[in-house]
Amino acid sequence: MTALLQVSDLRVRFEAPRGAPVQAVAGLTYELDAGRTLAIIGESGSGKTVSSRAIMGLLPDYARVTGSARLDGTELIGLNDAEMRRHRGADVAMVFQDPARSLNPTMRVGTQITEAVTAHADLNKAAARERALELLGLVRLPAAEQRFGEYPHQLSGGMRQRVMIAIALAAQPRLLIADEATTALDVTTQAQIMELLLELQGKLGMALVMISHDLGLAASFADEVIVMYAGRAVEQAPTRELFRNVRMPYTKALLEAIPRLERPPHTMLPVVPGRPPDLTSLGAGCPFEPRCPNAQEDCRVTAPPLTEHEPSHRYACWHPVRDTAEVAAS
Repeated sequence: MTALLQVSDLRVRFEAPRGAPVQAVAGLTYELDAGRTLAIIGESGSGKTVSSRAIMGLLPDYARVTGSARLDGTELIGLNDAEMRRHRGADVAMVFQDPARSLNPTMRVGTQITEAVTAHADLNKAAARERALELLGLVRLPAAEQRFGEYPHQLSGGMRQRVMIAIALAAQPRLLIADEATTALDVTTQAQIMELLLELQGKLGMALVMISHDLGLAASFADEVIVMYAGRAVEQAPTRELFRNVRMPYTKALLEAIPRLERPPHTMLPVVPGRPPDLTSLGAGCPFEPRCPNAQEDCRVTAPPLTEHEPSHRYACWHPVRDTAEVAAS
């Protein structure tokens, strides 16, 4: 059976009028079936958000996108604005990080959801309102009738994010991309929103791409994980396999930085040493080499390819982590 989403050799290069070109995404490849969740993880600047915006057709004019992203057989890369608008919202939708910036502060919540509904369906005013209220019920927004007439500033952060999810689901898309959708929320609300997304995924049969910097969220909610660094996928595996058998030193460093309850109070969190690389001046070697405790001379000379070294487990490293028991105990 063909996967719902097939991304192949996706590349995004920014060629701004001033400054050096930036290869923001370099050869990303993955597949995702309907009803499954993929987490794309990495630090800021790793290319995870740019890759999702390329699929949505939401990059600036100076972005050069190549490769392929096929949704149920339809190629999304290279579509013009009018063609992409037919798919955006209807087939693929996105929930962004900050609902306060995504929602119009001058419009009532109900009006914004109704607009999303009528953009994809020929409904009269009464039917559109009924559908909007149905969506608010679907995302379990408390007191939906009351919230329908309120403005975004009158809602909590978690409520605003539920409104954004309702808007994203207005046309029942087959693919939903959640771009750091829980980052601005407290831990309890984060879990509630992710559980809601998975519940809706089960009801609607959507595929879900979860963009995040948080490996802890990926461990709890994703079926498969891709770890990105400097625009490249550096480790890719089913979630259970990845956490059981970490191979990429960068992934290991991200895992060690997750706060743990068993650590004594006021313990300093481990951090990844150094800084992310300058994407305008990447050398021929591994981009993580300057920060990597396993780095050797060959890492400075040639960047390792992303290779399936073990069944369903791909990683890009000449000197991978071997003591997985040590990772699990960290």
